[in-house]
Amino acid sequence: MEALKYKIFPIAEDALTVSFGNRISSDLNELVNQLSAQIESNPIPGFIECAPAYSSLTVFFDLLAAKRKFRSSLTAFEIVKSLIEIEIQKLKITPSPAHQVIEIPVSFEREHAPDLEFVAAANDLNVVEVKEIFLGATYRVFMLGFLPGFPYMGEVDQKIATPRKEIPRERVAKGSVGIAGTQTGIYPLESPGGWQIIGRTNVQLFTPEKNPPSYLNPGDLIKFIESE
Repeated sequence: MEALKYKIFPIAEDALTVSFGNRISSDLNELVNQLSAQIESNPIPGFIECAPAYSSLTVFFDLLAAKRKFRSSLTAFEIVKSLIEIEIQKLKITPSPAHQVIEIPVSFEREHAPDLEFVAAANDLNVVEVKEIFLGATYRVFMLGFLPGFPYMGEVDQKIATPRKEIPRERVAKGSVGIAGTQTGIYPLESPGGWQIIGRTNVQLFTPEKNPPSYLNPGDLIKFIESE
């Protein structure tokens, strides 16, 4: 079996990042999620939290706790890096496992989709074609970020891929579904934002009082359906 290729580098004195590459890939994202789960279930000394992304994982730790545990001449980064490398050796390079598909209803009414016509025109399509292409795909949640519970999903068909707006909106409504390049995402809260808004959902993506508070998680598969 081919050895895993990765890089580990510090981003602060109490945080490091494990990078498996620099591309959108379901297989790399599975490695990230698998490593995050392993560290969460078998925490290193001083472990605080993991922050998974598309193809990398950032690990935050208490550097004093790591140093106290081992009392060596190594730096906290060197200690944590060596422990994480042990966990990396346990990773299995396998095809992405099957995930349950979560359906999310979307309204494409004009008041909910201010950029739908722009996306259509930018790609030499009509609005109906954009909707059909968008609804025809199943999207993977690669990571959460930007806002609490905001899912970065992909990949959007190149036929409707559209860059972010040059000038972001000051206000994007809660539940707005947007496109940015080959990514799609949903705004869980009202916020400024620059994604091309093509619809809106009533699904509650972030509920602070729930555990976990996020409705979606990395690795989930999403199928958008047009709301009635």
